[in-house]
Amino acid sequence: MYLHGFMHGLILTIPLSSDQTSMEELSATLDYLLSIPSEKCKARGFTVIVDGRKSQWNIVKTVVLMLQNVIPAEVSLVCVVKPDEFWDKKVTHFCFWKEKDRLGFEVILVSANKLTRYIEPCQLTDDFGGSLDYDHSDWLNKRLVFEKFTKESTSLLDELSIINEGDKSKWLFIPLSAGHELLSELQQRRFNGSEGGGGGQGGEEELLAQPQVMKLLDSLREQYTRYQELCRQRNKRTQLDEIHAKVMQVVTWLQGPGSELLKTQQAIGDSMRAAQALQQKHEEIESQHSEWFAVYVELNQQIAALLSTGEEEEVAELKALQQQLSDVCYRQAAQLESRQNVLQAAQGFHSTTQELSQQLDGLLGMLCADVAPADGASIQQNLKLLEEKLQTVEAGLASVRQKGALVLEQMCSQPSWSLEETESPPGDPQDNVQQIQSVMEEMQLRKQRCEDMVDVRRLKMLQMVQLFKCEEDALQAVEWLGELLDALLKTHVRLGDDSQETRTMLDKHRKFVDVAQSTYDYGRQLLQATVVLCQSLRCTTRSSGDTLPRLNRVWKQFSVSAEERQQRLELALNFHTAAERVFQQEFVEAESLDEVDSSGKTLLDRLTTPIIFPDGSEQYFGSPSDTAAAAEGVRERLLLVEERRLQLQEATESSPLQLIGKRQNKQ
Repeated sequence: MYLHGFMHGLILTIPLSSDQTSMEELSATLDYLLSIPSEKCKARGFTVIVDGRKSQWNIVKTVVLMLQNVIPAEVSLVCVVKPDEFWDKKVTHFCFWKEKDRLGFEVILVSANKLTRYIEPCQLTDDFGGSLDYDHSDWLNKRLVFEKFTKESTSLLDELSIINEGDKSKWLFIPLSAGHELLSELQQRRFNGSEGGGGGQGGEEELLAQPQVMKLLDSLREQYTRYQELCRQRNKRTQLDEIHAKVMQVVTWLQGPGSELLKTQQAIGDSMRAAQALQQKHEEIESQHSEWFAVYVELNQQIAALLSTGEEEEVAELKALQQQLSDVCYRQAAQLESRQNVLQAAQGFHSTTQELSQQLDGLLGMLCADVAPADGASIQQNLKLLEEKLQTVEAGLASVRQKGALVLEQMCSQPSWSLEETESPPGDPQDNVQQIQSVMEEMQLRKQRCEDMVDVRRLKMLQMVQLFKCEEDALQAVEWLGELLDALLKTHVRLGDDSQETRTMLDKHRKFVDVAQSTYDYGRQLLQATVVLCQSLRCTTRSSGDTLPRLNRVWKQFSVSAEERQQRLELALNFHTAAERVFQQEFVEAESLDEVDSSGKTLLDRLTTPIIFPDGSEQYFGSPSDTAAAAEGVRERLLLVEERRLQLQEATESSPLQLIGKRQNKQ
């Protein structure tokens, strides 16, 4: 069943089927369809087409009679479309034309192909041989959309009115969402759009109540605009309330649990390990703060966005919240950064202190170890190493003082807590200051003790260097004295060819002996110094058991050899002097010749006599050839003396009177 209009009136088509039995449904459908047109449209009249081609006659008759009670008086014509095989005459003995006065309208029976005699083809569908473009399913869907729109729009308008007048924020979202969907659908599928033509469905504009739809749409837009403004205001207030709540949540945590966490972490530790544990705990606290700082950044961005669009009162409120949040966050961040700086400085201080302590332990271990070097060079090397360690300790102590000063500076520059704080938190800064100063004083005392021990050890090592030097020089003196003895025995053999040469050699010998004496005295002094140094060092000298006996033994051998050499030179001097006197005198007594001869023989005998050392050993001057050469010179002079003796004897025998006269003249 469907209804459509045209310029001369409305056409109601009622298709019947053989299984249609419910007249109540048919009546309800007719009532609904007749409620659609406006009164103006209804005034132009109705033409009803009852399609009975697929129905029985009694149903058709019932429907026609029912129209009397349903269709208003404006019905001008009822066309009953009969099937091709007409109903039995005895069935259709009922004549509708005779009932026109009682029914109030004219009823005609007509075949489908002859319906155009009463109704224009452009107002008939192709089922009745017309050209009207009509889709009943599309019409039905549009009617459903319209009814849904009307119902939901009316309900939505009522709800929006309540919302706009009251404060029922719980209704804000669900009706609005449904209204948007419906409004969008209706705007896309406007009822009775421009799809139809003038002779087709174009007349449905009035039938489908387009003015009513537009009125509902306008009312809906107006209420929705008011609702949007109200929602905007409420959303802004809600945003402000949420931001305020979040700001206070951040501020409350930072000033409460966050500050308490920092206040309980004021210690700096008493070792590197303790400082590292505090650093790890601080990183955990920083991690907790980072979550709240992230909320701060997000809130700051939200506040900045609202400030650009907010009203004066809202801007003032937002700026106050922003300032409060920034003050608390920056103050807490400054506390975290200051604490981090203190912990880093404390770790540097403890690390340097630990390193200095190890250096002091190493230096103390070196000082406590016995010094038993093999020679002076080893002592010098140990002394250099000791000095280097002391310099390292001094540099380490200076670094500890520098790092300690940095810790104190960082602690003094820490931001202060609120004046409302009455109790000092654990790890009070004053306790930390005393701890740093105590550690630096302890390191200073340890360094001073080690330095004092270094002074003692340095003196001891210098004495040991001197001891080794004295021992080395004493051994050198023994060697020098041995070399002098060796030179004396091997090269000091000649006795001189005359008295002048012998006297010169005797003077050189005395000087040679003086050099040896000085060497011996120098060695004795060195050995005496080693005794004193050993007593100071509380050690046994090796010179007293080795070098001193060697020095004394060599000196005694040299003394014996030098004395023998001097006696031989003196004998040679006496020999040469007597010989030269004999040679110079014209008259020589026999006693003088005998004296020269005797001294020469004594000298020759002395040359062949070995030197007997205190230990009983014997030693000769020079080699046998050297001794023979020295003896040859003496013998040559003895021969000259013997010739002189012979000359005197001959002279005496030839002229004894002359000799006597000469003697008397001489007297």
